[in-house]
Amino acid sequence: MSRDASRPNVVLVSLLLATLAGWLGLDAVSVAPNRIVPGQGHAAWDVAGLPGLAISLLPMLAVLWLAWRPSRERLRLALALVVVMLAALPAWLALAAARLVDADLPQARMGVGAGAWVALFLLLLAMIELRTRLSLSRPLGWSLLLAPLVSLVAWLTFGLEPLALRQEFQGRSAGFIAAIGEHLLLVGAAVGISLVLGVCLALTMRRWERVRTLGFAVLNFLQTIPSLALFGLLLAPLAWLSAHVGWLAALGVSGIGWAPALLALVGYSLLPMVRNTYVALDEVDPGVIDAARGMGMSRAQVFRQVRLPLALPVILEGVRITTVQAIGLTAVAALIGAGGLGTFIFQGLGQAAMDLVLLGALPILVMALVADALLGALTDLLRPGGAT
Repeated sequence: MSRDASRPNVVLVSLLLATLAGWLGLDAVSVAPNRIVPGQGHAAWDVAGLPGLAISLLPMLAVLWLAWRPSRERLRLALALVVVMLAALPAWLALAAARLVDADLPQARMGVGAGAWVALFLLLLAMIELRTRLSLSRPLGWSLLLAPLVSLVAWLTFGLEPLALRQEFQGRSAGFIAAIGEHLLLVGAAVGISLVLGVCLALTMRRWERVRTLGFAVLNFLQTIPSLALFGLLLAPLAWLSAHVGWLAALGVSGIGWAPALLALVGYSLLPMVRNTYVALDEVDPGVIDAARGMGMSRAQVFRQVRLPLALPVILEGVRITTVQAIGLTAVAALIGAGGLGTFIFQGLGQAAMDLVLLGALPILVMALVADALLGALTDLLRPGGAT
């Protein structure tokens, strides 16, 4: 074992100490007789008593010990223990529901407490830290979440009926599915349009310097406008166009709804798309371009067969950044009637129902993580040597 390998992994040690503090010091779940009455918090030892609490602490202490004197083998074992803890968390919530929720009260519900959320968040960070230390590829790293996801789906299906989040979903299942479709449609349209416009603008900027200076100035200015302010600025002109242009009104363009949301999302998406495309095309090795021209390739052939393939990984990084950004911003568009998952977030805030807020927020988080993982993996695959 090398001297560096024997040093404590400070990041992992800190994460596990914080996990222990949150698990022991915060309420793990809350139980309420109905949706209106505030829930009563329960600590981790209320679920399974002190013996059950000790069992839940053992893998945390084991990972803490492994992180204190790490080696590659110990970090692999620590990663396996973190995955096991993540997969066991839904089972622990099912146990809490069975023991703490009164089965004679059909409206009774159990909410996930701060302690469980803190443990989940910090264990995910620990998994990312271990994946980085072990130099695992993105696909392999994200595949580690399969076991926790399968466990969550299984327990949600068969053992977590009193969970407040599940009850909120059951009461709005049709609207929830429709909201996911609206959210994905807005994001897909915004990213697709900004990709086409971004490539065209980047090519134009490379040809004319004045266009580059003016273009980046305008795009940077758009980024400084708050999203709600931009939505508000678009209401009046779009309402006027809808009233005076028949075919726009027939398409459903109005001062509220999908039209201002789509325009604002495209406006925010253009800067990362244009910047990455411009840099990617501009930084292709000139020697490679000269060699291609020396082989008799035309300007169009050089672009299609040499410059664009070499620039594609960086362009995809722009697509990844734009997609993740658009997924989050689309939630705000619900305020102007654009639909999507943001509808549940703002309804929950208005009703002081945090589980309804989570019903809208958690799928957005999952969408962003999945988009980041897939596009990041594709980018790594397209880089030189990425397929090896």
